[in-house]
Amino acid sequence: MVDLAFARRLELVSGVSSRECAAASEEIAGGIAAFAGVDSPVTQAFGCGLDGAVEEAEFDRLEDFFFSRGAAVTLELSPFIDQTLVALLQKRPYRLEEFSNVLVRDILPGEVFAQPASPVTVRSAESGEAQLFIKVVTDGFAEQVQLAPSLEGLLEGFFHRARGQCFFGLVDGEIAGAGGVAKHDNLAELYGASTLPKFRNRGVQTALIRERLAWGAQRGCDIATTTTGPGTSSQRNFERAGFQTVYSRTKLVRKKETS
Repeated sequence: MVDLAFARRLELVSGVSSRECAAASEEIAGGIAAFAGVDSPVTQAFGCGLDGAVEEAEFDRLEDFFFSRGAAVTLELSPFIDQTLVALLQKRPYRLEEFSNVLVRDILPGEVFAQPASPVTVRSAESGEAQLFIKVVTDGFAEQVQLAPSLEGLLEGFFHRARGQCFFGLVDGEIAGAGGVAKHDNLAELYGASTLPKFRNRGVQTALIRERLAWGAQRGCDIATTTTGPGTSSQRNFERAGFQTVYSRTKLVRKKETS
């Protein structure tokens, strides 16, 4: 059963990941606000409203964290937020930006994640392969979404995090995709998954998911989590690997008014 405590645990995993790659961050309104540049996908807040009532002055401070740095306020909100935050949002000009699904999967004691017989193999990325990882991930995303200029810096930060590991998926020895995983609070957070267009539908992401689950299991994680767009191929890949959607996040954005 997903309750407030579990939702807070999941949301703060995302907030901590953002904070690691941010130029500035603050714990505000029960969550973590991070700034990594005006156009960065890291510049947003996670977990707000999950630690009790939010006072108006505290919400003003949250908005000022972003506005003072020239950024819009971007909030990733769980459906478990306190009603006081709902009331504050109703009085301010926020727009709905998008939805995303938070998925989880239990990692059972002693569970084994052996790779099936396949032309797909997986290997760990080495310390000097940050630029290769960045290129594979961005090339895999480029057909589907418009990439922010700051994405490369974000991926490099994720690549070098001490508590994680990045992997490459290979088809017949050729690099075909990539993905990362990190441990926090005994959760394995899977992120940054991408497959190069010519290798799609070959089982690359399935192999990368299994390898990252194995990495988490070896480090004592009891749950794995990830976030996807609703109804995407990524969501289907994770569901086939045993993940379930536990709730949807709502992204709300407010731009600073200009006089």
